[in-house]
Amino acid sequence: MRWLNELDHQAKPGSDTPAAPTVYIVDDDLSVRESLDALIRFEGWQVETFATAADFLNRPPVLLPGCLVLDLALPGLSGLDLQKRIAVECGHLPIIFITGHGDVPTTVQAMKAGAIEFLTKPFDHGVLLRAIPNAIERSQHALEQAAQQRELEDRYASLSRREREVMALVVAGLLNKQVAWELGISEITVKAHRGQAMRKMQAGSLAELVTMAARCQLAPPEKRLAFPPAAVAG
Repeated sequence: MRWLNELDHQAKPGSDTPAAPTVYIVDDDLSVRESLDALIRFEGWQVETFATAADFLNRPPVLLPGCLVLDLALPGLSGLDLQKRIAVECGHLPIIFITGHGDVPTTVQAMKAGAIEFLTKPFDHGVLLRAIPNAIERSQHALEQAAQQRELEDRYASLSRREREVMALVVAGLLNKQVAWELGISEITVKAHRGQAMRKMQAGSLAELVTMAARCQLAPPEKRLAFPPAAVAG
């Protein structure tokens, strides 16, 4: 995902303090944009408004906590179409849909695709204001998870080729002597590479290393092992 690959600490220019979360409003009705802008700013959130989905997509990418208040019916790219794009390009932004003519199938489609709220105009502003903090919290969690994932993948990238080979076989459940047989190296060498992999991955146990491998989506190696009895005995 593009937003995951670009994830970095972003702050206000000239400041070490991260910028506040932003609520993005996409609605082609100027009066709606202005009223929601005033309402949400009064609650202390930063706000950016856009008349079309294209305008929103053309904004400079900013990977900070936020959410999107999105009109369903937009000129050009629809709200549902934008939702699909956001899932790929801005996966950390939860969506609160607003619409003047919603129907059950559309609502179900939007919610199944991950929208956290679907409000029909005119809607209770209190419902919207209660939904925004929940959306911001989800956004923050998504960014934190992405940062952790990137850190984990950076650790894996620091492994040598041999360390990766040993790690793959170890997390697949092979004993050190089986790994040694598979790779054609000594058991002592396997232990050394295994220890290095554990250290670089910052894994406190084999179970933790297995979990990390799964998060890195490491495919289990094809088992080609045909050990003689002496290789696996004891």
